[in-house]
Amino acid sequence: MKILIWDLPTRLFHWLLAAAFAVGWLTADSARWLDLHVFAGYLMLGLVGFRLAWGFAGNRYARFSSFRFTPGQALAYVGDTLAGGAKRYLGHNPAGSWAIYGLLALGLAIGISGLLTLGGQENHGPFAGLFSRDLGHGFKEFHEALASAMLALVALHLAGVVVESVLHRENLAKAMVTGRKAGKLHQGSLPRRLAGVLLLATVMGFGAWYFKDYFTQTPDKPYLPFAGPALPDNPSWRAECGSCHLAYHPVLLPARSWTRTLAEQGKHFGEDLALDPATTREILAFLQTHAAETHLTKTAYGIDRSVPAGDAPLRITETRYWQRAHRDIPEEAWRHPKVSSKANCAACHRDAEQGSFSPGAMGLPESP
Repeated sequence: MKILIWDLPTRLFHWLLAAAFAVGWLTADSARWLDLHVFAGYLMLGLVGFRLAWGFAGNRYARFSSFRFTPGQALAYVGDTLAGGAKRYLGHNPAGSWAIYGLLALGLAIGISGLLTLGGQENHGPFAGLFSRDLGHGFKEFHEALASAMLALVALHLAGVVVESVLHRENLAKAMVTGRKAGKLHQGSLPRRLAGVLLLATVMGFGAWYFKDYFTQTPDKPYLPFAGPALPDNPSWRAECGSCHLAYHPVLLPARSWTRTLAEQGKHFGEDLALDPATTREILAFLQTHAAETHLTKTAYGIDRSVPAGDAPLRITETRYWQRAHRDIPEEAWRHPKVSSKANCAACHRDAEQGSFSPGAMGLPESP
């Protein structure tokens, strides 16, 4: 007969964690989806925290005590499986138990390293401003390595599910949906539906709270998650540079580039800036003081690291950072009537005038 093995909270945790990791993995390389990526990370952390508690408060097969196997037992089970004679378990088998331990540990490490990356690189989250961008970059590499390790473990886990399903002639994936497997009545567990409903309600409530501002935004006031910090300003710089084009904030080029720009102001892309000495000194001091080397924004950090020492590009589009960031932009986007030029940053970056260029403020114009 079919009896209940996996209670509702355990099943919900399993599939929600799988969904959170999938979303996090698929959005990892897209700045435009950073908000969703971070949500998936918070969700993973919350789910892992729940599962650790449920490992002591849950039902029979959810408790850690029900699958307390040694590494030696896990290896012996793998050997028996390959030989085609592994014992059937109603709950987690020895190899599966260590996969669960690994997934929980990696999920926790991925979540924490993600928060450290968010604080160091984006200046957001509970660790905002506590680390340099260099350290944030290191956290990011560690975060990505952990995610790759988890993907590999997931692949092994799925392979184990397939092998055991064939070996014991039962659909383990379906069992994690229905919660039921073949067994004797006294071997079953309680459903714990209320705890499952509370878990699902908590996740849905968190999602509604996290994305609430998207529901109240307007075209004039779009919601901008991860808005960058207010950057230094200068009236003379904004008036002089902004009179002809977007006043590109000094964080977008190294100090030596700004020095060269004003030193060659008589032939500034075919124009003569004709700034008087006092204004030149004032603007140059502002540009040099707040140039890319200050790492005031993630973009500044990327540009500073991408420009070879000694180079002084005059165009932001000449930097390797800009070129990497825009390499996937389709050619037709540059021909869009609202864009028309690669120098028109404000067409896609709603915070271009402020100079922060945060991920949440970027989006390609709609088709004409």
